[in-house]
Amino acid sequence: MTTVRLNSADPVSFDTDALIVGFRSGPEGPRPATGAESLDAAFGGRLAASLTAIGFSGKPGELAKVPAFGALAAPLLVAVGLGDSADAEALRRAAGAAVRSLAGTARAALVLPTESAEAAEAVALGALLGAYGFSRYRTNGESKAPVGDLTVLSSDGSDEIAGRATVLAESVTLVRDLVNTPPSDLWPAKFAEIAEQRGGEAGLTVEVLDDKQLKDGGYGGLVGVGQGSVNPPRLVRLSYTHPEATKTLAFVGKGITFDSGGLSLKPSASMDWMKSDMGGAGAVLGALIGIARLAPQVNVVGYLCLAENLPSGTAQRPSDVIHSYSGKTVEVLDTDAEGRLVLMDGIARAAEDSPDLIVDVATLTGAQIVALGWRTAGVMANDDAVRELVVEVAGAAGEGAWGMPLPEELRKGLDSPIADIANLQPERWGSMLAAGIFLKEFVPDGVRWAHIDMAGPAFNKGEPHGYTPKGGTGAITRTLIGLAERHASI
Repeated sequence: MTTVRLNSADPVSFDTDALIVGFRSGPEGPRPATGAESLDAAFGGRLAASLTAIGFSGKPGELAKVPAFGALAAPLLVAVGLGDSADAEALRRAAGAAVRSLAGTARAALVLPTESAEAAEAVALGALLGAYGFSRYRTNGESKAPVGDLTVLSSDGSDEIAGRATVLAESVTLVRDLVNTPPSDLWPAKFAEIAEQRGGEAGLTVEVLDDKQLKDGGYGGLVGVGQGSVNPPRLVRLSYTHPEATKTLAFVGKGITFDSGGLSLKPSASMDWMKSDMGGAGAVLGALIGIARLAPQVNVVGYLCLAENLPSGTAQRPSDVIHSYSGKTVEVLDTDAEGRLVLMDGIARAAEDSPDLIVDVATLTGAQIVALGWRTAGVMANDDAVRELVVEVAGAAGEGAWGMPLPEELRKGLDSPIADIANLQPERWGSMLAAGIFLKEFVPDGVRWAHIDMAGPAFNKGEPHGYTPKGGTGAITRTLIGLAERHASI
């Protein structure tokens, strides 16, 4: 496990295997960022010129590795571009990209601008997230181990900053590991078992409903989606309480451990990464564990809606009608619109905790990717202020999110001739929004609610970037933790 600490030592004489140094870009070429001036002096003032000579300009995320030739105690200097931005996300991304490039190196130290506690935490967190690796299934030894020992060289050597960054990174790492785990090793009961173990270790109260209890309890969405698999569904409730809390939040996560589409079978090209369809439940679990460790003055409950969506002789059929936990009936027009069916039960159950806010998070629709791309989640809500709050908190965490509407005219497309509502509208257009409108139907009047569709951000199918690896990203975990902390300060 990678560790991080803060140290106020002189970077020129600091003993490490590689020294990561931030550079700004400008019309006259790269220049050392705040905190790196002594390093340029150690190179006789020629470091920036040398980097320019090899084509380094200091643009965001750009990397260059140069030998120190005895000018530093570290044998290798890694220059990382910051552009002209000084915000926390730029620091996180720069630290992550540089640390990831040093896989196979034992120790690294970072000299990036840390004039504030927020900046120091951003560097430490970005470095830890960039050090992520998932090699559980590799047997050939080709995968290089991430950097194991990280030091942020900062005038503020606070252990509290390093500790908070570690909690956030470990929460995200748990989610990434879960998303990257193949469905052969992560079915609903196994996910519930992990939640029980990890949640219990963090001091959370954990309850698990099995398939019989779900059927007896009227959770028709979870039962219906899971009935085609030999691995039956589960509902996990996690709770964190603070003795002085006056606010309660409820998080509900979609946890489809594998989504084939059911009888409405997906094409193979859309199915090979559907192990990530439990990313919402993963984010809720990771967030609850992080919240328990950070101990903000707020109560938080989390629901993991776990099922495996497979075709078989027992699977639900298009045109089936299911009875949801809320009592409303739903006509299933498409078994691949299954996430909303498990979430409707989770949302209705979460409302019984009398929360001040319900937030559901899900890899819900391909339409989210069409509308907003792979890195920006869509946020919908039944309250404009709530939507703006979620987008703001996500932005502060560096997790891209954009507010989206819930147009009233789309509700008619969900009408069913035989049930209270259908799970799909007949037209493609606005289908991300229609999914949000469907979920809104299961939120009781007077309860504030937000829906986060992160189908794209939860899984990076492309190349790594910044502190984001290929595969599971752990997206929205830090946003949920931020929402809890924001409500603790209200």
